[in-house]
Amino acid sequence: MGNFNTVQAGKGKRYYKCKRKPAGTHDGIKTVRADNACDFSRNSDLCICVVTWNMNGQVSYEDLVELLGSNRRFDLLVIGLQEVPRKNLARLLQDALRETHELLGKATMQSLQLYVFGPKNSDMFIKEAKVDKHSFGGCGGMMRRKKGAVAISINYKGFRMVFITCHLSAHGGNVEERNSECRHISHSLFSKEWNPNARLSHITVWLGDLNYRLQGINTHPARSLIQRDLHQLLRSKDQLHQEAERGQIFNGYCEGTLAFKPTYKYNLGSSNYDTSYKVRVPSWIDRILFKIEDPDQITASLHCYESVDDIYSSDHKPVRAHLCLKVLEQ
Repeated sequence: MGNFNTVQAGKGKRYYKCKRKPAGTHDGIKTVRADNACDFSRNSDLCICVVTWNMNGQVSYEDLVELLGSNRRFDLLVIGLQEVPRKNLARLLQDALRETHELLGKATMQSLQLYVFGPKNSDMFIKEAKVDKHSFGGCGGMMRRKKGAVAISINYKGFRMVFITCHLSAHGGNVEERNSECRHISHSLFSKEWNPNARLSHITVWLGDLNYRLQGINTHPARSLIQRDLHQLLRSKDQLHQEAERGQIFNGYCEGTLAFKPTYKYNLGSSNYDTSYKVRVPSWIDRILFKIEDPDQITASLHCYESVDDIYSSDHKPVRAHLCLKVLEQ
């Protein structure tokens, strides 16, 4: 479960609060169990649905409807997209959500796009919403595979939040390059507006195609372990967790248990892993992580962390999380 204290909050509901460690130590990424039990009651002050998807340059309205799901009771919907096709995604998303939610903010950089939606006709006042972006340059062919990150900083319902979606460098051997990109993104976003007297965000959420692969395993043993023991595969081979444990990236961040299969790489139009001549090793490259800046003030509960397997138009499966926040009584 990781380094967490359990805090009781209401009938049967549990939130998880990170334990503090001495300064100079590395927390790595803490694993949080999703309880699949959100009832959208007053036990939560803010519920957020977070979705990330590498679209591989393809989209249909039906896929977007499947991506968003049928449960629209959350307060905020955050959608991070990579390899977006040359279409008006904002309009398609607004059409799919027109009965329940409206667009609060967006940040786009060619094929890398981030959208935040809130309840339609809500009287919740948005005190501020800012956007920023950081590019690593380079585009890949017709699909404009832009690498970098875009972000939205928003103050909504009294919560100060930063959402970052990214597309990091590909290929299994480029671990240090990805680490460096993560650090540059963290240090550069909103840096022009940084004020040493400004209050920190309550929560930061990273979502996107982080491109960290499975390390030191060939494709056929990996596929066998996917069927038999996901936990062993994750614990011993996942680059993202390995690098976080080394203190290179995402110190103090949390992630839900990876109880779903690796989300890349699939044959288009199917749920079968890559059968091309490359026979790529499946990997969890599409991730959602979050960090509570002051766990004595704000707690988070994770109610869902899953892949959306019934979408077949991309070589990636989308990933969805349901995160709820609560202010602790002082």
